[in-house]
This record gives sequence, structure tokens and C-alpha cells, in this order.
Amino acid sequence: MPLGLIALAAGGFGIGLTEFVILGLLPEVATDFNVSIPVAGYLVSVYALSVAFGGIFVTAVAAGRNPKNTLAWLMVLFIAGNLISALSPDYTVMLIGRIVAALCHGAFFGVGAVLAANLVEPHRKAAAVSIMFAGLTTANVLGVPFGTFLGQNFGWRSTFWAITGIGIIALIGIFAFIKTQPANQPANLRLELKAFTNVQVWLSILVTVFGFGAMFGAFTYIAPILTQVAGFPEIAVPWMLVLFGAGLFAGNIFGGRAADRNLDKSLLMLLCALAVILFSFTVALETQWTAAIALFLLGVVGFAAVPGMQVRVLHFAQEAPTLASGVNISAFNIGNAVGAHLGGITITAGLGYASPTWVGGCLSITAILLMLFSIQRLKSRRPPRNLVGTGFSGPDHLRVTHH
Repeated sequence: MPLGLIALAAGGFGIGLTEFVILGLLPEVATDFNVSIPVAGYLVSVYALSVAFGGIFVTAVAAGRNPKNTLAWLMVLFIAGNLISALSPDYTVMLIGRIVAALCHGAFFGVGAVLAANLVEPHRKAAAVSIMFAGLTTANVLGVPFGTFLGQNFGWRSTFWAITGIGIIALIGIFAFIKTQPANQPANLRLELKAFTNVQVWLSILVTVFGFGAMFGAFTYIAPILTQVAGFPEIAVPWMLVLFGAGLFAGNIFGGRAADRNLDKSLLMLLCALAVILFSFTVALETQWTAAIALFLLGVVGFAAVPGMQVRVLHFAQEAPTLASGVNISAFNIGNAVGAHLGGITITAGLGYASPTWVGGCLSITAILLMLFSIQRLKSRRPPRNLVGTGFSGPDHLRVTHH
């Protein structure tokens, strides 16, 4: 395994920790800045919006530039944002720190996914991307519980100091282990935008929005689902989140390998499995042990599709992949927002805390229909000639050929 992938995973770990650890520290932050919990919650929503913005516009600026230098500068931005948060004297400065840190999120994973795919043999592209995203899943499994513990016992600022340190380690790793590579093409925004004239790029991005939104639409409300429906005590929720995170980690590795074998087939099967799990979640909540199994499987199946979703966009935007990759990272966050919003509507309408799982099931069905439509379009058209270095033997099936 190239050490450069470990450096990318370290960066992904720090970024994932920055995004999610604030959820466990909102009461402490709200008390320190003398604001309400809902106002402190803007530190979460503004971060997500900044990720979507940065995934498009910051990546557009980075398009065509030296990937190693770009990742290094993005990590400097990440370090600066968390340093601002750790030193923030008031809520406004804290909000600025969150925005600064978030701007690097989409571009880091967007540029990093392209670089990771180029660090390995063509038939291991999805697996390489999954290793980078393993940092993000590890942040959920280990980082968030530890960061929350650190913040609750030593003050929430200590967590952001720790994240700043992780960013410095990742920056050193990028300089030490990633070889300098020439840009794939000149820094030409028009060339990057050309990738979006391909309908398959848009279909792939929509699959990301609805497929990932399906999982997180349900997961957003997992705490009340577990306590109010399944009957778990509140003290059990962190452990259940660790179980979910373990599913994310396992699914990420499995999904990368499955996508390398047959991308479209694996994505379609995973989305179908996701729909089954979400629609059967209400039944699983009748007992705690079946609820635990369903939660673990939700993590496995939901995140197993992530490497494939990213690689599919890279394939169809291969002439100018950087911006398309960043936009797809934004699509993950848009999916989060869509799923969470629709799930909240059903709860407000009085359909119960379990209703977001049905919303997620409907979103996954939408993703399945988009995938079927995309595959049908590919079959109805004459496949273009294979391009060297894509790692795919034919876009009609998006199958990876092992040598």
C-alpha cells in the first residue's frame, strides 16, 4: 500500500473529526458562548453548506494544478480553521473558523480521490479511494467518541487543539509520502466544466445525492429512534453509534473491492440492499438485538456504495475529473441535507420517529431508478473506445479487468 494513501487517510480522519465531533460538544460550546443549543447548531449546518460551496468553487480553483501542492494548501486551510476555532473568543469567530475549515473539505476529498486512484494500478482504483475514505469512517468509529470525551473532560477547545495537531501530522505526511505529480491538464475552468456536458456525470451525481441521502436521512434521527422506538437507554446510544461506525468501516472496505470488480452491478445491488434494510427497519426496532443488527447493516450497506459513487463520477468525467469529483463530494452533503430535512418533515407531521427510515427507503428507490436509467442509456448507445488508464474495460458495464 502506498504511504501516500495513509497520508490521505490521516487528512480524511481529521476532516471527518472536525465535521462530526461538534455534535457531541454543542452543550459545552453553547454554554461557553452563552448562546442557545439551536444557535450553536448553526456550527453544524453552516459547516455543511460551506462544504458544498467549497466542493464546487474551491475545487474549481484547484482544477489542473499540482495535486500534491493543492492538498498541502488545503490542509493548511484546515489547520487554520481549527486553530481559529480553538482560539475563538466568541461565537462569531468560532463560526468563521468552522467556515474556513469546511472550505477545504470537498476539495480535499475531490482532489484526493483523483490522486488516490492514480497512486495504484488501474484495477485497484476504487479500493484506493476507499482507503482515503477509511479515514473519514475511522473518525466516526474512534475519533468522535474520543474527541467528545476529551472535550467534556478538558474543555471543548482541547478537542480542536487535538484536531489541529492531526492536521499538522497529515500535512507532514503529504509532503513526505506523496510524490509530486504533474497536473492532468492546464488550469482551465472551461475544460473542467466540459465534463458536465456528459449526462452520465449528472446521473452519477444524482445517484450520490439520493443514495447517500437515504442512509443519512435515517441516521440523522438515530438517537430518538433508538431511545423512543427501540427502547434503548440514553447511555447506550454512544455504543450504538460505535456499532454503526464499525459498519461504516467494514462497508467502506467491502464497497471498494466490490466496485473494482463490477462498478454498476455492485452499486445497484448495494442500493437495493439499502432499500430493503430501510423499509424493514421499523420491524427490526421491535426488539433491541434486531435493531442493533439493522443499525450495523445500515452502516455497512450505506457506506459500501460511497467508493463506487465517487469512482463512477471520475470515470465519466475522466477528461477533467477534478471539479466533477469535488462536486460529487458536495452531492454527499446535499444528500445529507435533503434526507435530514425530509425526515424532519415526517416527524413534525406526527408520523413518528421511525418515519425517516421510510423516507430513506423512498430515496434509495429513487437512486435505484436513476441507476437503472443510467445503465439503460449506456446499453442503448454504442460504447466509446476504451481510454488508457481508466481501469475500466468498458463503460457499458463499468467492469474492471484484473491483470
